[in-house]
Amino acid sequence: MEFGLSPDQKLLQDSVRRYTEAQLPLDRIREYANTKTGFHTGIWNGLVELAATGVLVPEQYGGAGFKMLDAVVILEALGRTVAPVPFIGSAIMAPAAFLAGGTEIQKEEWLPQIASGEVKFGVGVTECISTRDSKGVTLSGDALSGNAMFVIDGGPADVFLIAAGPDNMAIVPRNAPGVTVTKLTTIDYSRMHTEVKLENVKADLLGGKGKAGAAIKQTILAGRLALAADTLGAAEVMIYKAVDYAKERKQFERVIASYQAVKHMCAEMIAELDPFRSLVWYAAHAYDEVPGEALLNVLLAKSGIDGAGKFIIRTATEVHGGMGFTDLMGLHYWYKRVSVNRSLLGTPEMLRNEAAIAQGWLAA
Repeated sequence: MEFGLSPDQKLLQDSVRRYTEAQLPLDRIREYANTKTGFHTGIWNGLVELAATGVLVPEQYGGAGFKMLDAVVILEALGRTVAPVPFIGSAIMAPAAFLAGGTEIQKEEWLPQIASGEVKFGVGVTECISTRDSKGVTLSGDALSGNAMFVIDGGPADVFLIAAGPDNMAIVPRNAPGVTVTKLTTIDYSRMHTEVKLENVKADLLGGKGKAGAAIKQTILAGRLALAADTLGAAEVMIYKAVDYAKERKQFERVIASYQAVKHMCAEMIAELDPFRSLVWYAAHAYDEVPGEALLNVLLAKSGIDGAGKFIIRTATEVHGGMGFTDLMGLHYWYKRVSVNRSLLGTPEMLRNEAAIAQGWLAA
């Protein structure tokens, strides 16, 4: 049996790759990153035209009605070009939340707007994974108060999905009274995450009070898988850049690709990445088709690709020598993307610990 992409998925992959690569050459990536907004309207509108923003939204709500594996194909392409769009928060995590726990009224209101790209969502679930002192959001009656840290894609978001404890998730418009949004500076300027402060903000709770526990878990699961796919695409490009540079760069009148040590470095990067491509794809397949296997496979996929990605971005930079640290080569955009992905929604160490608990090796 061959486990790979279908002809339709390959066509989708080709379409998104051609679009993003045409729109995001290095000079334009540098230009967008310098704005430090994490968003470019033109790229976002192009994804809307490709129906990418509605990839997980069912057809009855105006979306494409595709599966998570189709979304992973798109995410890889976005990672390859460090695209400045809020795709993970808006097109992946938000639909996952609404489909897992939203009421029919909430689905009918928000899913069509997500699919059309009319509304962009930021998602704050960090406190369900790891909390900071004095941070977190609490629900008192029907009002929310507190601070949600590292709201994914919160910079350009029009609406936020904020977890308030393990069983409640609120739909919070950016312009709602009592909402204060602060941009958080990270090393990755291709995306903008935020802190959202809430002061007695009236809550529209996903699914009703105390009914969003499963939706929060599904949102985190989808987000982790999306980050793994994004890292997969970014790491793959770093390998290509290293190989291409090694074929051109000469030392002692020989291209450095002819030296055994450099060959080994490139081969090791490929050997590190390839097993996790299969794992990320299978985790995406399991998300829809084998739900009982999804959690463990997503945990292993993200923790594994995060480790491989760290090795690849370092080694690819080393292949470039001193040039790898310059803005001229632009490697740092992919380096920073992979590095931030590694920390979002749980570090590799945290995810491996969760995987051990999921398999019964450790007590919860």
